[in-house]
Amino acid sequence: MDDETFRAWAHRAADWSVDYLAGVGERPVRAQVAPGEIFRQLPEAPPAAGEAMEAIFSDLDRVVMPGMTHWQHPRFFAYFPANASPPSLVAEFVTAALAAQCMLWQTSPAATELETRVMDWLRQMIGLPDAFSGVIQDSASGATLAALLTARERALGFTGNANGLAGGPVLRVYASEQVHSSVDKAVRIAGIGDANLVRIPVTGPLYGMDPDALDAAIRADREAGLVPAAIVACLGGTGIGACDPIEAVAAVARRHGVFLHVDAAWAGSAMICPEFRDLMRGAELADSLVFNPHKWLFTHFDCSAHFVRDPKALTDTLGLRPTYLRTLGRDGVVDYNEWSIPLGRRFRALKLWFVIRSYGVAALQGMIRDHVAWARELAGIIAADPDFELTSAPVLSLFSFRYAPAGAGIGAGAGDLDALNARLLERINDDGRTYLTQTRHDGRFVIRFQVGQTTTTRADVMMAWDAVREIAAGLRAG
Repeated sequence: MDDETFRAWAHRAADWSVDYLAGVGERPVRAQVAPGEIFRQLPEAPPAAGEAMEAIFSDLDRVVMPGMTHWQHPRFFAYFPANASPPSLVAEFVTAALAAQCMLWQTSPAATELETRVMDWLRQMIGLPDAFSGVIQDSASGATLAALLTARERALGFTGNANGLAGGPVLRVYASEQVHSSVDKAVRIAGIGDANLVRIPVTGPLYGMDPDALDAAIRADREAGLVPAAIVACLGGTGIGACDPIEAVAAVARRHGVFLHVDAAWAGSAMICPEFRDLMRGAELADSLVFNPHKWLFTHFDCSAHFVRDPKALTDTLGLRPTYLRTLGRDGVVDYNEWSIPLGRRFRALKLWFVIRSYGVAALQGMIRDHVAWARELAGIIAADPDFELTSAPVLSLFSFRYAPAGAGIGAGAGDLDALNARLLERINDDGRTYLTQTRHDGRFVIRFQVGQTTTTRADVMMAWDAVREIAAGLRAG
């Protein structure tokens, strides 16, 4: 492809992107295809000769797009969003054109130094003290794994990497049932093992970890000859937005000298609003914290902000410096590959820089405040509806509910209502007007509703609720 042809197709791709985002609200939110439907339309063998871009773009629309779930749809209320924005998309175009591998300072000094500055902006925006340093990871899962590896090494006196874990002490990690499954995965990968992830009971309206139970569990493990290595505190759990009492948990961690990691993957973005920071009180006492701008700060996936109190502990755990990875004659520079599990690193800071500069902090705060307000308003409407039950109150912009119509003839058993709500959710998502997901809460099947997509309006929230009520009424009638 020559320069002028590239220019033409680059413009075509930009126009396609703008048109797609302008019309995405008219599409079904979740892909309406059966398993294997897309795969069967793709040739079994690759083409021997190059094909025209016109044909490729045609197949993008004809084959690929029907199989896409539209995460940028204004009525995407499932999971947590991977919300993007036009400034972020423009930055991604530039990042793709630069195609830089930003593993070392010398491989792109601007990428390293911009990341350092933008991460300090984020630190200020969420109110963390300047004792913390930041790095952009690929995901909260990667950051949590890096944190637990660091905690493992600290608990072992930084001998685990050198000597392995065989024959060493049994390490323990503590968390509630409300933490994300990435904690379970990190415990496995770190060699600590499922059996040593200790689940602490929860208490209170936010289903937070019981600090007294945590303290007792650590004491019991020490008496049994086990080594407490880490506590993972939850700030805005995926199921219902559970939040641990971080300040009380941090006091336990300090008392016993245990590494504390705070997983704020979703809710951390809302901490740019000072009025929500009661939820993170005590986070300044943690050893590390992660949140994802790619969830609720209008920045394309992947962009996960990982803050650490002791960068040296992180780099002593993850860093390697073979001769071919040294920046000669530039002592003291930061090489962010030593802060991350992968060696290779994309220029992720650029899109965050574009977003923060383009919107400004005040506008970003306003968008998050709107999402929270609309979620709270809808939760109140659902709580007042005699055919529905609000099963968890809003935490920021996330709540859960279920359909529980009186006199529906389905019996009073929890299993009956679970089955009814599972059928309702299937029909909602097959309908295409909105997209919701489920969780289990207090032993019941419930439906999650989370407001956070960039272009969502109050009208979209209420339209989704109208669709839920309409489909529920049809389910009951049928």
